[in-house]
Amino acid sequence: MEATRILIVEDEGVVALDIKNRLESFGYVVSDIVPSGEEAIEKTSAQIPDLVLMDIKLCGDMDGIAAAEEIQKRVNIPIVYLTAYSEEKTLQRARITEPYGYILKPYNERELLISIEIALYKHKADAEKQKLVSELEEALAKVKTLSGMLPICASCKKIRDDKGYWNELESYISEHSEALFSHAICPECGKKLYPEHYDDVWGKEDK
Repeated sequence: MEATRILIVEDEGVVALDIKNRLESFGYVVSDIVPSGEEAIEKTSAQIPDLVLMDIKLCGDMDGIAAAEEIQKRVNIPIVYLTAYSEEKTLQRARITEPYGYILKPYNERELLISIEIALYKHKADAEKQKLVSELEEALAKVKTLSGMLPICASCKKIRDDKGYWNELESYISEHSEALFSHAICPECGKKLYPEHYDDVWGKEDK
């Protein structure tokens, strides 16, 4: 099984190196380290890591939250924020991006590991859930059901569709459901159509 690949987005070199060393000690692979939101977007699209560890305050014109928003538009990758900023305004902006975790600096090694593991587990569960929902929607789209009052001729038993056309009963049901037909002759019709064979074929069913 391939090791989990993590992209670190951190503009403080010492902090970034410390995070890299800790992640590698956990068995993760650091796909890259970038200091800006613009580079984070570029590297994420090119490398498709399993998780992005994103600092909120970054060098350049784009902060981590804006970068996360753009990344989410392009790829489905879990993002965990790592930041020293805890004011409500920042947290509110961060929550809108629906991150998979939020770690405040100074962090400890155990907190970092737990946050990443939870984020990876939750993302996998969400992906499996979405797959099941898509499969269910596809299955439901294939299911056709008959409901409501159907106009049917009292004589020939044809059914009138919503466009006003009269259809053979079996044609209408086949088109609007998953039912399949096999053909046979009931005893009543057998007696009427083939009286000479009635006793041999259908008469036994009456006994």
